[in-house]
Amino acid sequence: MDLGIRGRTALLSGASRGLGKACAFALAREGVEVTIVARTRDVLEQTGAEIASATDVKVQTVAGDITTPAGRSAALAACPEPDILLNNADGPLPGDFRDWSRDVWIAALDGMMLSPIEMMRLTVDGMMARGFGRIINIVSRSVKIPQIELGLSNGARSGLVGFVAGLARQTVANNVTINNLLPGIFDSDAQRRHIEGMLDQTDKSFDQIWDERARANPARRYGRPAELGAYCAFLCSTHASYITGQNLLIDGGSYPGTF
Repeated sequence: MDLGIRGRTALLSGASRGLGKACAFALAREGVEVTIVARTRDVLEQTGAEIASATDVKVQTVAGDITTPAGRSAALAACPEPDILLNNADGPLPGDFRDWSRDVWIAALDGMMLSPIEMMRLTVDGMMARGFGRIINIVSRSVKIPQIELGLSNGARSGLVGFVAGLARQTVANNVTINNLLPGIFDSDAQRRHIEGMLDQTDKSFDQIWDERARANPARRYGRPAELGAYCAFLCSTHASYITGQNLLIDGGSYPGTF
């Protein structure tokens, strides 16, 4: 299928590894010029070189913290009029809400809610004026299946989802869609950090928890990042202009509800 986005430009945060990297690769394979943003310069530049070599499209890298004004300014200086915006942020490690100060909560909100909203504020009007835009937020299945150890993520990401529900209905008439991807367990560095953060609360080993989580999923495995990347690319396509304001699970069927 021709996704109809060759020659478009995409700005992707948290795109040096894992799910963000998979989305950047999938878009680049469709001929989209990508600007990827992350904090770790060496990993970022390696990823940029990999994408450019594999796809022969223009790739820009911006080393910076997208949660800061300076990071956002640098990203938009490199890609001032993106057609596609991907907001992606690592979640904090598991913990107990009794240990989280107000500063910890504010940092979580900055990373998982306020920064994505600010990036939308800075780009969505331009997309509407040009008559094309696709915004994807990588969120988490925890907004539908709250995980007790992920209270910071449960709260902040739910706030982002609630905000998007209103904005997405204001933009779609101008061919600008906004959707949220809700991944379950994926074979990624973020998943490994999550499990490592749980080890102090259990007598199980990393390998035991890793294997148990896979067996508990109806698919009996972890998702592959490329699977989420392909889903993202389709949602950014010309064929997806009637899909907006949706919270789309990609979790191997682990969410047990009908709706």
